[in-house]
Amino acid sequence: MLNFELYNPVNYLFGKGQTEKLSKLIPANAKVLLAYGGGSIFNNGVHEAVKSALKDYEIIEFGGIEPNPRFETLFKAVEIVKNEKITFILAVGGGSVIDGVKFISGATHYEGNPIDILKNRVLFTDLSKVIPFGTVLTLPATGSEMNSGAVVTIEATQEKLTLGGSALFPKFSICDPTVVSSLPKRQIENGIIDAFTHVMEQYLTYPHDALLQDRIAEGILQTLVEIGPSVVENPSDYKLASNFMWCATMALNGLIQKGVPSDWATHMIGHELTALYEIDHARTLAIIAPNLYQVMFETKKDKLAQYGERVFNVAGNSVDEKANNAIEKTVEFFHKMGMKTKLSENTDDYSKTADFIVNRFSERGWKALGEKQNITLEKVKEIVEMSY
Repeated sequence: MLNFELYNPVNYLFGKGQTEKLSKLIPANAKVLLAYGGGSIFNNGVHEAVKSALKDYEIIEFGGIEPNPRFETLFKAVEIVKNEKITFILAVGGGSVIDGVKFISGATHYEGNPIDILKNRVLFTDLSKVIPFGTVLTLPATGSEMNSGAVVTIEATQEKLTLGGSALFPKFSICDPTVVSSLPKRQIENGIIDAFTHVMEQYLTYPHDALLQDRIAEGILQTLVEIGPSVVENPSDYKLASNFMWCATMALNGLIQKGVPSDWATHMIGHELTALYEIDHARTLAIIAPNLYQVMFETKKDKLAQYGERVFNVAGNSVDEKANNAIEKTVEFFHKMGMKTKLSENTDDYSKTADFIVNRFSERGWKALGEKQNITLEKVKEIVEMSY
C-alpha cells in the first residue's frame, strides 16, 4: 500500500430535516452570501427552508451559477463578497454551485489575477486567506460536498480547469436525500454515472496491495449498478435516494483514493468535451471511459478482469476475455442509464476534436497522463478518435 495522509474536516449531516440545524452551524454574527444556480431551489422548497433556518442572519443572495460554473460569473460574486464584507458563504445546489463557491472562497483574498488560480491549478492551504463556507446539497453527483477540489470553466477560452487545497473543504454539508425526488431524470442519470466514474478513476488501474480500498470501491460500484435504474424511475423512494446520495459522496471524499494509484485521464479528456460542446460532464465520461479502457487494455486488463468478476460477475477462460466482457458490461450499464456513448451522438461538429484536445494538452504540458503516466498525446488522440 502506498503512503498516505487522510484529512477530511467536513461536518457531514445526512438525512431528513437536517437543514433546520443551519443556525447552529454558521457563526451567529456572520454576514452570509447565499449562492445557488438556476432557481430549482425555489420550486422544491429548499430555498424557503434555508431562509427560514437563517431568519436571524443578514443574507445577500447570488443566483445564476451555471452547470459547469463560469469564471466570468463567479468573479461577479467575488466582487460582491469583497464589497459587502461577506464573512460566510452558503452553497445551495449541486456540484457546480459548490465548486463555484470554492472558487469564490479562494479568489476573494487571492493576491494576483484570479484567472491564474485556474491556469496554475492553485492549491489553497491557508485557512486565514479563504472565506469559510458550507453547503446544502441538492443534487448528488460530484462529491464536492465532502472534498476540497473544484472545476471551473473559463468561457472566453473554452477551458475547464481545476483548483483545490486543504483550505477549501466545506465547514459542513447538509445532505437530505428527499431532494432527489424533485430532480429531472437526466440529472439523476448523470449523477449515477458521475459517481460511478469517480470510483473507476481511483480503482481501475492495476492490481495493488490496498485490499480494503478495492472492496470499498467495488461496493460503491455494485450499489450504483443495483440502484441506478430504479432511482431514476422512483426518485421519491427514500431507500434508493439515500443510497444514491451516500454513494456519490463516498465516491470522491478521499477515502478510496488513499494508498492506491489513480488515473483521472478520462476526466481530463472529458472536461475538454464539456468546454467545447457543452455536453453534460457525466456524459463526456461515458463517451471517453470505455474507449480509454480499450486503448490502454494491456495496462489495465488485470484490474478490468477483477472488476468484471466482482462487480458484474463476468465469466471467461482468460484474463483478456474477462477484461473485454467487463468493458462490454460497463457500456451496457451506461446505456441502461441513458448515456449515449459516442461523441457523434452528442454533437455534429466532432471531426477535429482529437487534434484540438491534443494541441490543448500539448500547450499545457500535459504529455503523460494516467496512473503509469503512459497515456501519451498519441494515446489521447487514439482514445478520442475511437470515441467518435
